[in-house]
Amino acid sequence: MIADIDAKLLLGTDQEERLAPLLTEVRRDPATLTRHVARAARVVGRGPGPYGHRVEDVARARLLLAACETLGPQAAADVVAEQYGSGDADERRAVLIALPALDAGPEGIGDAAVPVVLDALRTNDTRLVAAAMGPYAAEHLPDDAWRHGVLKCLFTGVPLAAVAHLEARRDAELDRMVRALADERRAAGRDVPDDATRLLAR
Repeated sequence: MIADIDAKLLLGTDQEERLAPLLTEVRRDPATLTRHVARAARVVGRGPGPYGHRVEDVARARLLLAACETLGPQAAADVVAEQYGSGDADERRAVLIALPALDAGPEGIGDAAVPVVLDALRTNDTRLVAAAMGPYAAEHLPDDAWRHGVLKCLFTGVPLAAVAHLEARRDAELDRMVRALADERRAAGRDVPDDATRLLAR
């Protein structure tokens, strides 16, 4: 069910070579997913990757995709929920990063992973919030939840650059909410986030 891997989920040659045996084993036995996700950073590496995401995030996301390759949408969504629920913050971030690839094509998971995104947006972990507001959220979050996700970014200091397709989904109600936030902060003598000012100026 997985479409071609997006370039952002590719690694350098040496890292791909270290990841390959783990992918092979997870494809052969998806039950090994959790174990390999837990050791992915030690085996594949850590730090900035070549295309934006961190190496360990990409490795974990790719392992999740490998486990779901032959599954239908509902079974894949169940694996996503289980992996997210059992993971630490780093492992949960990788699940969120994998969602656009899991949603690609006619056999994608659709809105089945929305509860995972909503859970991430309830946290104050800025890296989880940023990952949650990616392309999957832009495609599947209901309007009200998506707007509150944008506000969560402003509240927690996550750059609005992390919000996928912001201008495409932006509407008058979002502008009203951001303007109310800005007015409230000014009235309280607090700084208005630069991203809020720039958004309202556009």
